[in-house]
Amino acid sequence: MTLRSEHTNYSMDNLNEKNNMSAYSDLTASEDVLYTDMGAWFQGERVVIRGKDLFTEFKNSSWIEILLFGITGKNYTEDQIKLFNGMWTLCGSYPDPRIWNNRIASLAGTARSTTALAIGAATAVSEAKIYGRGPDIRSIDFLLRSKDKIDSGIELSEVVREELKINRSIAGFGRPVINKDERIKPMHDLAEELDLLNGDYVKLVYEVEEYLLKGRYRMRMNIASFLAALMADQGFTVREYYQFMVLGFSAGMFPCYIDAVNKPEGSFFPLRCERINYTGVAQRKWNSK
Repeated sequence: MTLRSEHTNYSMDNLNEKNNMSAYSDLTASEDVLYTDMGAWFQGERVVIRGKDLFTEFKNSSWIEILLFGITGKNYTEDQIKLFNGMWTLCGSYPDPRIWNNRIASLAGTARSTTALAIGAATAVSEAKIYGRGPDIRSIDFLLRSKDKIDSGIELSEVVREELKINRSIAGFGRPVINKDERIKPMHDLAEELDLLNGDYVKLVYEVEEYLLKGRYRMRMNIASFLAALMADQGFTVREYYQFMVLGFSAGMFPCYIDAVNKPEGSFFPLRCERINYTGVAQRKWNSK
């Protein structure tokens, strides 16, 4: 297979943008050829990511810096990296097997599945509608859209009422069980310490919360909208924010899996058959004749 790339510092056959797009429009032109501007492994020699040499230009970088560069193609300041790292550390790594995605990891452990399958399955169910990645996407999308509308002259109150009218809720506000999010204060303190708390979107998310609390809605922001505001202020798009957050719960999943593996097989939340209130088809006898 031939590798072709836009990056001149490691391309084997350079293509201009027009030819590259033309190649994608004709599938036969892509047969046995990989067009990429993301990266490549040159066996026994080097690895390139977005035109940069992994071994020389990232040798002093953290893993999260490589992750972010792969997603956005951008380099970030030391304080920004501390902020992003804090999001994963403080806001999603709860080692509690009762949490919905951690429970999947624990169930995999109690069934003696592999670590990779446990973490993969737990990560997959993190794309829930009201928890996890779903609210992440909708929160930053709401903030980006709202700021555009407000900048065009629409009042904040009108923006909020319109969102409530369409969706009957606002992503990132309110929380099941309790109307308080314990993660906001430590994340707020970290952002303030790093002088990354004064952006337009952070200001906006607090204004939306104030409006909701003064009205009949009584909804406080949760961590999804607060993190979305911080990331929007750092220039992240909806897709980039989502992609960065995909693995954000994983540090809490491993302890849950390990805990279940270290206990007797099948002992994670077992349930006796007689406790099940079955209302389906009655038991039937198989007639072999």
